[in-house]
Amino acid sequence: MRTADPSSRKLPRAWRAAPSLQGLADMPARDRAYHDLRYRIMTGRLAPGTTLLETELAGLLSLSRTPVREAVIKLEEEGLVDVRPRHGVTVKPLSMQDFAHILNVFSALEVRAFELVAARGLQPDEARALERMLEDMEAATLAHDLGHWADLDDEFHSQIVALSGNARLQDALNAFWGQQYRARMMILPLRPSPVQSDIEHRGIFEALKAGDRQLTRSRHNAHRDRADAQQLDLLGRSLGSSGFA
Repeated sequence: MRTADPSSRKLPRAWRAAPSLQGLADMPARDRAYHDLRYRIMTGRLAPGTTLLETELAGLLSLSRTPVREAVIKLEEEGLVDVRPRHGVTVKPLSMQDFAHILNVFSALEVRAFELVAARGLQPDEARALERMLEDMEAATLAHDLGHWADLDDEFHSQIVALSGNARLQDALNAFWGQQYRARMMILPLRPSPVQSDIEHRGIFEALKAGDRQLTRSRHNAHRDRADAQQLDLLGRSLGSSGFA
């Protein structure tokens, strides 16, 4: 099942986007360097722990050093690389502690965003659009299509955050989402059927629709706590089997 066209859902533009090279050739050199490197890091094409000199990165991307340097600064700000003068740029390795810290901040911010949406209330067309997303997720669960479900899950959460109207909150969440993306991809094959998440999403949606700020916070916080604990457990298994732990 394919996700419906977001433009038909009367929702603001979401802020999460899976890594992609779409439109790369038409970008200015600085943006091309950033998106290309970010794509390689988040998809594992540049593996955790990889260290390259700035000149090597420029050669890899067929770009000059200036846009590469600017891209690296941005990636360092996002927590994806470490930069050591004269020693090169290192793709940050995955660790349980880092992932736990990222989830702690990400979940706290997202709960706050959901609470803001409950306080402002959902318009009827917004509620209908979110309910269609829930139906799509439940259908993906029944079809045992976990990859598609994960994409829909990201869309559902990101669209609700977008409804908060807080651009700074969206930007912060986007950065932390990028930092956890690699781990999410590693654990995807290990995830159980997301029936429990579907049930929790329904409960959160009903609280949002009712405009109940406290209930939304309580239900979403419980959802994040359970989901985060599951992700940490699965990452531990994945890192243990891959040798990165």
